Amino acid sequence: MPRYAATVALYHAVALLAVLPWLFSWTGVVLAILGLYVFGSLGINLYYHRLLTHRGLTTPRWVEKLLAILAVSCVQDTPARWVAVHRRHHEFSDRQPDPHSPLVNFLWGHVGWMLVENGDLARFQIYERYAKDILRDPFQKWLERNYGWIVLGQWLAYLGAGVAIALIAGHPISGALQLGASLLVWGVFVRTVLVWHITWSVNSLSHLFGYRTFETGEDSRNNILVALISNGEGWHNNHHADPRSARHGHRWWELDVVYLTIAAMEFLGLAHNVVRPRVAK
Repeated sequence: MPRYAATVALYHAVALLAVLPWLFSWTGVVLAILGLYVFGSLGINLYYHRLLTHRGLTTPRWVEKLLAILAVSCVQDTPARWVAVHRRHHEFSDRQPDPHSPLVNFLWGHVGWMLVENGDLARFQIYERYAKDILRDPFQKWLERNYGWIVLGQWLAYLGAGVAIALIAGHPISGALQLGASLLVWGVFVRTVLVWHITWSVNSLSHLFGYRTFETGEDSRNNILVALISNGEGWHNNHHADPRSARHGHRWWELDVVYLTIAAMEFLGLAHNVVRPRVAK
């Protein structure tokens, strides 16, 4: 998996450029913050996780395609592979075949598992067992082939939008390039790195620290900090007790922004067949 290591290193290196005053803009900061919800919560948490992996809801086709593009833009691999790895995690949670159990150590569960070669996660081998239903969809096959172009496209979109806005506002080309670079670094690279670590924290921190409402046979925990920064994914013990449920926060005070989004979509006719908890306490 050397390409994962290279991608992780590249994104972190570029994101660190955000400390340079030349690349700072409040517009870029706002885009990064909004992107945590738009790309991370809607793309990864709602689409990759609750809809595609666990089938906790359905959406109209156009909504699903939009969510898929948002998710792919987070550079967490194609939908089929993300789903396959996560389904394997549920089957073998915190046992040796689990791809990212932090019981090895925190760093392994957080990111290390992606940086080394693992034959059990070979793309077509893991697809055959865990993602055949995903790849029956022609759109998912299209995403497999065009994943890299979507990622590159968002780079160009942020850079181009910044340059165009500055030029329209009457700034010189140097100022336009500065704003474009700022939006690219903050809106794409900083945002992506933050979304990565939020997602990875569910795999690591939520299997190490927190309280357990259900006895689930593994070490999943409800981690309040992770739940807050991930908009609800940190209620991880609840999720392992009832994986299909689109609602991870079971108690009234377990804030689950992703589920509130799903409920709003359901009210507007944009989500259907929403699965509620069967084992809530």
